[in-house]
Amino acid sequence: MNLVIDIGTSFIKIAIFSKSEMLFKESIPEISPEFISLIVQNFPDTQHSILSSVRKRDHAVLEYLDKNFCKSVELSGKTPVPIKNLYGSPATLGYDRLAAVVGANTTFPDTNVLVIDIGSAITVDFINNKNEFPGGNISPGMMMRFRALNEFTANLPLEYPHDNPKFMGSDTPGAIISGVQNGIIFELEGYIHQFSEREENLKVIFTGGDAVFFAEKINFQILVDPNLTLKGLNRILEYNFS
Repeated sequence: MNLVIDIGTSFIKIAIFSKSEMLFKESIPEISPEFISLIVQNFPDTQHSILSSVRKRDHAVLEYLDKNFCKSVELSGKTPVPIKNLYGSPATLGYDRLAAVVGANTTFPDTNVLVIDIGSAITVDFINNKNEFPGGNISPGMMMRFRALNEFTANLPLEYPHDNPKFMGSDTPGAIISGVQNGIIFELEGYIHQFSEREENLKVIFTGGDAVFFAEKINFQILVDPNLTLKGLNRILEYNFS
């Protein structure tokens, strides 16, 4: 069995896999060796681990993983992965982005896949039917846009997402809500249209905290997979110890 830890900007996801099957998942704000120990007690056959982090290195957690697992991987730009990484600066590539495209490639091998992660930031990444990752784009996420309008202007209020934003706002709060949320919808529709015109048999996967909301607003066949990054990390771990 495999222990998979994804330390993101806002939350930490921890999962247990048996080969490709996810047996357990939990989202937590912080992690510690003691917490990992409690999880693994329920899955005593867990022998391998992988950790991906966009935060500062947690030496206590890394030391625990090295000492208590037969084999352990800390994902980095030098970690072997089961795709061809063509990104121009692999050392600066976010590990969550890399894991997500590996997860997409695991779900749809030898296929053109557009991976859109809608969370604190919005990342749009592409992996082609030759299992090559050429790169992608990054833009602010939904709450980041709301906060930016409030923090970088003198008079605009801080607003929050609405379940059914109007096409146009009839007052300033409504204009902010409609502008931010519809702006993201138009942005994502634009990417999907451009890639579907360029790449044959394109698959689209949404992941991240706001994936469900935006997938329901877009007229395109979209797979929503909240566990895509975890699946990709597990695939990377299996690839390193197969």
